[in-house]
Amino acid sequence: CYSYHCIFVQSIGYATLAKLDPQYGLYTSVVPPLIYTLMGTSREIAIGPVAVISLLLSSMVQKLEDPMANPIAYHKLVLTVTFFAGTFQAAFGLFRSGFLIDFLSHAAIVGFMAGAAIVIGLQQLKGLLGITHFTNKTDVVSVLKVVWSSFQHPWNPYNFLLGCSFLIFILITRLLGRKNKKLFWLPAIAPLVSVVLATLIVFLTKADKHGVDIVKHIKGGLNPSSVDQLQFNGPHVGELAKIGLIVAIIALTEAIAVGRSFAAIKGYHLDGNKEMVAMGFMNIIGSFTSCYVATGSFSRTAVNFSAGCETAMSNIVMAVTVFISLELLTKLLYYTPVAILASIILSALPGLIDVNEACNIWKVDKLDFLACIGAFLGVLFATVEIGLLVAVTISFAKIIVVSIRPGTETLGKLPETDAFGDVNQYPMAVKTPGVLIMRLKSALLCFANANFVRERIMKWVIEEEKDSKLRNAEKTIQIVILDISNLMDIDTSGIASLEELHKNFDSNGMKLAIANPRWQVIHKLKLANFVPKIGGRVFLSIGEAMAYFSI
Repeated sequence: CYSYHCIFVQSIGYATLAKLDPQYGLYTSVVPPLIYTLMGTSREIAIGPVAVISLLLSSMVQKLEDPMANPIAYHKLVLTVTFFAGTFQAAFGLFRSGFLIDFLSHAAIVGFMAGAAIVIGLQQLKGLLGITHFTNKTDVVSVLKVVWSSFQHPWNPYNFLLGCSFLIFILITRLLGRKNKKLFWLPAIAPLVSVVLATLIVFLTKADKHGVDIVKHIKGGLNPSSVDQLQFNGPHVGELAKIGLIVAIIALTEAIAVGRSFAAIKGYHLDGNKEMVAMGFMNIIGSFTSCYVATGSFSRTAVNFSAGCETAMSNIVMAVTVFISLELLTKLLYYTPVAILASIILSALPGLIDVNEACNIWKVDKLDFLACIGAFLGVLFATVEIGLLVAVTISFAKIIVVSIRPGTETLGKLPETDAFGDVNQYPMAVKTPGVLIMRLKSALLCFANANFVRERIMKWVIEEEKDSKLRNAEKTIQIVILDISNLMDIDTSGIASLEELHKNFDSNGMKLAIANPRWQVIHKLKLANFVPKIGGRVFLSIGEAMAYFSI
């Protein structure tokens, strides 16, 4: 239970990050976990508020309503966003549209999380330094300007000393927990110990009288109904729906990634569509019970896993523990310093920055790294939405580039086998004189890439012809066999490009043959009357084509 009391403290911190009153973080740790337990399929995942979603909400919703000037209206908008997010999530699951979350590539998520972690950390400087007037912007330049200007005026160092002291304490316990697996409970209990000690220090020394900012009153009791607070007729409904869609996708991406990671460790399958439905309904019901968007938390799930939780009942235990805390402990947190909540959030951020994974992405795929760094810089120097937009744009651009510029490879026969392989990959592969065998490395031959493929093949043929003349070969290219085993579909533009190839080859005394076609492709080629045009030279394999030409 000590880990769940730490979650109680963490929930308060995330609520302040979302610019809501502390109790809303606690409400979000009560109802959504109960609903997920009934509908979800993961045994380990822990449900509740998380840092990235809290940041998303505060950064986007505050553009519609100032949380400082009108906190009640701001809270209503957050509840409405939660309802929309839940509706989108449930719809994704019911209509089996989970592929939509895949538009955020792994590389984009790595960059986004790292950027968000730094932005969240910068936001905590308000509590850590006791800054009264803080910017509503999230970009690093605006935040640092406010922090720098705050140093030009008299400021109280007690908030900073208190927050940094316990931040160091939490980080040290985390380091000890990593070095000694038997001490896994130490980093889990550190936030709770920090809050208790910091609260006692402030209470006994009357530090709040000397400039230390404290939480003050936290409303206790069971989640109140918020059905009447949802705003469906206001001027911002369209914007709220858009924010809900963005938050829904990010929340699902994080939750399913966490769930699948731990399901793989335990060796069972996680149903993605059921997860989406569960997440959706828990957020819809959450919006009716004063909760904001909840999702699966990696840090909480890791605590569950380390503690040996085997079923989703852990969410019920957590919800009951937080509820009891709501009933009994909220009054005891009156003197809790805001700086300690900032330090708890800061201590959780290093886990969001995966430098090693970013380096691996750079090594494996430079375009993926571009999406990663685009998301990172976009979040850091612009806004969260721009960071996501940059990442998605780069990911789409990569798909388009790969689609319109598919590769081709020249094949040769592998010695002592009937198999044919890429001559660049298998240097021992033997080319047959007078025959050029090419494989198209694309699943689609369409209007977007048909001309490129045709020109690429013609270029290969011309180069092979030149090589043959330089080598004084007896035979120049007489037969071109096109292996289309990778091709899943073809449109009229693709067929037209094949017809042009056939005409060019025929006018130069060469014959075109097709090998390994899929049934969808051959069906369209027959309908387009292409097969008779090339003399019916369509074969099940390259070997069959070679045998036909008596090679």
